[in-house]
Amino acid sequence: MHNSQLFVRTGVHFVDDRAALEHIGLTMLNAGVVHASYPQALLAREKIYPTGIALEQHAVAIPHCEAEHARAPAIYLIRPNQAVPFALADDDGMINVSLIIALVVTDPAAQLVLLRTLFGHLQHPEFIETLLTAPEEKLGEIFAQQIFTSPSAPRLQQETEHEGAIL
Repeated sequence: MHNSQLFVRTGVHFVDDRAALEHIGLTMLNAGVVHASYPQALLAREKIYPTGIALEQHAVAIPHCEAEHARAPAIYLIRPNQAVPFALADDDGMINVSLIIALVVTDPAAQLVLLRTLFGHLQHPEFIETLLTAPEEKLGEIFAQQIFTSPSAPRLQQETEHEGAIL
């Protein structure tokens, strides 16, 4: 197992996916978990391989880029105050996502395990409903309990960001 930091942000507004990705890039850079190349690499990868995913009742985006841009593993869970348009991963269209789960990975094999676990949970509408309705102070804890309970899952260190400051 390896340590992953969990960053949580709610109540933020993005006009589009680019604004969300720029925010993620800058936040992760300021947190010291990525190299200076990360923000641009995140934007470039999203342009080629979009990450918007339509679920049964909602939509999520799971932006990420190559491990070479990461210093330390992290997840940035963002629940914006209104849905953000992202390009669909498996189509040419756009979809409004209500949850953004940005992955910062240092080990591609661990990323596959994390993605499998995450996709398994995303197939259950009650999981997303819980994340979308949980009180802000419980969001990270609920996410971690659901996603990181398997023996092969990474451990998390949690930080919560609100109004631009990490608490």
